[in-house]
Amino acid sequence: MATQDVLQSVVQFSRLDRLLDLCRANSLWPMTFGLACCAIEMMATGASRFDLARFGAEVFRPSPRQSDVMIVSGTINRKMAPAVQTLYDQMPEPKWVIAMGNCAISGGPFVFKGQYAVVEGASKLFPVDVVIPGCPPRPEALIEGILKLEEKLTGTRRWPRVTPESAWKTAAPQAPEQESA
Repeated sequence: MATQDVLQSVVQFSRLDRLLDLCRANSLWPMTFGLACCAIEMMATGASRFDLARFGAEVFRPSPRQSDVMIVSGTINRKMAPAVQTLYDQMPEPKWVIAMGNCAISGGPFVFKGQYAVVEGASKLFPVDVVIPGCPPRPEALIEGILKLEEKLTGTRRWPRVTPESAWKTAAPQAPEQESA
């Protein structure tokens, strides 16, 4: 009987799909599709100041066949829409989409009465899982969007909310304050 108690305390049972979701959430492979100014902020997210690698989405993949997250950042015009749709179709299942910036969400300032050249958001072409508003959104917002996607996959959040203040804090130890006499 003691052996079963020890076994139950060591072994934890879970459903296979929950285990796979946990693995997928901790190793997202984003594919960038930068179409406008939001792409600059997306590139900054991968740089050393914001360090996207600490959240498990380290390497931006150049091919849709190697990625499971498509980050659409910028305006999608009607001529570009078939290419974006083809890239989405080439991604293996399961796949997710993050729409980054107002242009990717709704067409941005380029949508007005009588316009004919701009798709009114990525959701007109394929399902969007996470939206990140802003013109352009800050790198912290993209990190927060990736964390929201992880939370959507696993049902739990493993990182605190990312704010501009928390992203700019340094890890260097602070000198102790001296008491004035």
